[in-house]
Amino acid sequence: MQRHPPAGAGQPDDPIDKAHARSQAFGVALDDRPDYALLPRADLSDALEENRFLFQHAVPVMETLYEQIANTHSMVLLTSARGLVLHARGDSDFLEKASRVALVPGIDWSEQTRGTNAIGTALTEQEAITVHGDQHYQQANQALTCSCAPIFAPQGQLIGALDVSGDHRSYHQHTLALVRMSAQMIENQMFAASFPKAVRLHFHARAEFLGTLMEGIAVFTPEGRFLSANRSAQFQFGMSVNALQAHTFSSLFELPISALFELFAGPSPAPRALCLRGGVNVWARTEIRPTGPWAAPLVQPLAADADAAPPAAPRAAPAARRAPQLSSLQYLNTGDGQLAAVIAKLHKVLDRDIPVMILGETGTGKDLLAQAIHHDSARARQPFVAVNCASIPDTLIEAELFGYEEGAFTGARKKGAAGKIQQAHGGTLFLDEIGDMPRHLQARLLRVLQERRISPLGAGKEIEVDVHVISATHKNLKELIARGDFREDLYYRLNGLVVRLPALRERSDFEAVVHKVLKSLDGSDGQDDAAPVRIAPEVMRLLLHYHWPGNVRQLHNLLRTACVMVDDDRTIRMEHLPDDFFDELRPPAGATAQPAAALAPPMSFVPGEALPPPWPETPEDAQSLQDVTLQAMAQMLRLHQGNVSAAAKALGVSRNTIYRKKALLPPGLLD
Repeated sequence: MQRHPPAGAGQPDDPIDKAHARSQAFGVALDDRPDYALLPRADLSDALEENRFLFQHAVPVMETLYEQIANTHSMVLLTSARGLVLHARGDSDFLEKASRVALVPGIDWSEQTRGTNAIGTALTEQEAITVHGDQHYQQANQALTCSCAPIFAPQGQLIGALDVSGDHRSYHQHTLALVRMSAQMIENQMFAASFPKAVRLHFHARAEFLGTLMEGIAVFTPEGRFLSANRSAQFQFGMSVNALQAHTFSSLFELPISALFELFAGPSPAPRALCLRGGVNVWARTEIRPTGPWAAPLVQPLAADADAAPPAAPRAAPAARRAPQLSSLQYLNTGDGQLAAVIAKLHKVLDRDIPVMILGETGTGKDLLAQAIHHDSARARQPFVAVNCASIPDTLIEAELFGYEEGAFTGARKKGAAGKIQQAHGGTLFLDEIGDMPRHLQARLLRVLQERRISPLGAGKEIEVDVHVISATHKNLKELIARGDFREDLYYRLNGLVVRLPALRERSDFEAVVHKVLKSLDGSDGQDDAAPVRIAPEVMRLLLHYHWPGNVRQLHNLLRTACVMVDDDRTIRMEHLPDDFFDELRPPAGATAQPAAALAPPMSFVPGEALPPPWPETPEDAQSLQDVTLQAMAQMLRLHQGNVSAAAKALGVSRNTIYRKKALLPPGLLD
């Protein structure tokens, strides 16, 4: 007998179609009767013992999950990585029905034995999936709807799966999101138990997600060696656990782990701002367990309150006191002609109900510009609500944006929750990384922008909203439109005024930006009369030559680290700069034109000491940058009487860097 074609059939990458093809290859028959051959009790006991770590952390979560789905003709199941059902909890009436299809502990539900089903297919694809009704390969299972999410061990390997199965007539599309979250809760609990003495860092781009299932968790040795990371952390790093094994804390956060200990010193420190490699800002808290010669207090988790305001600007180590409030467009105007033109345009459209789209590379300050637009508008006393479309999983972004009513889906809050659009009523909605919004939600967003009404999930009514929309992206939306990944009608609804933020290397106000960033970072150890941090002329010259792929965000991170490292003279010198900065000190490949920074006369940060020209104009001048670096290295080698290890430590570079560049030293330079 032929099965009914599932939704999405015919698409080459459709997981259901791929699962059916595998089922056929396995020789599973469509009309096979359920196999009730239970695993012998002794073998099931062995399987439970083999999966004891998973079992002991999953069962409490299963109980909570069952309380949320009770009386819905459903059940919760835990399986091994091979698809063997280890434990089940559910409504008595449905448990009886489930037993008729052998959906009980001790039965193998892999694709090899059952064909396409949520458990077997989720384990094979290693992705969460719902298999509904006749999407099941075997006819006997087509009365079921099952949502399953794989579970991964702290070391990254597949360890099992969590499944909610029920009557196909009570199917709801949002059940899968609940299963995903429960699986992630199990993973996080196993994660916490696996590294009791490690340095555990919790982080997310949005402060309100600290202490929730969406936070990233990464663990390191006290020396900074990477141990592991949960799936949210892998997503934020953009790397798998295997790829992350090649990294350290310093290479991931461009900050020595000793600086992390300083940032979180003291009793119950607040969440701090850190910067990932690549320039992404995150809020972080840490748990540093006493071990070895050092000790630091545990940091209490930040309460997960969706309605709570984000924490105040971080009080970090001596050189990172709270930054000034970037409350106006004028504050951002530091003398660059391109940026001044952008600000002038924005002043003309303030309070005109014209949507603004901000384009620019990652790290150019699109979020700060959006906040400045809001603070200079008549909506300044109303909410400013930011949504990063790239940081929220596809399964949650719909509820995040539009909210949901009580009972909208299994596991929903009893009182429902207002979405970000509704929270921004009367104020400004900032849609960051709009190019990453899932295609299926773009039509809903377009309707909201056109009609100024939203319909929360599960609600039978619409709610009027009044928001000013600012969007931002580093992607080329027109290319996305051409590929069919972004709606053209939504693009033209969002781009009332399009402005482009210049890259840092294109700006003529580079030194003014450096001065402003330094001023925001310079906490002067809490002493108002302490001397401000300065930059040595040779360091400023190197900064002017760098191509800044991470833009202002990268500059901020580099200066923040340097401020922590300065000595008593409070001057940033070469030895305070990270190793990779020296390795990357070259113009971007193929660059021929001077950066905009070279068009302005250099500003001196030390009275009476003028800086050399900020960018070489001839091949002979290009060599001077190398000369500055070599002279600094030679000076340090002379100071340490040729000791390469001591010189490398003083310069903050690796020994290999010294050995590699030592061959370039002119004869006699070390004498």
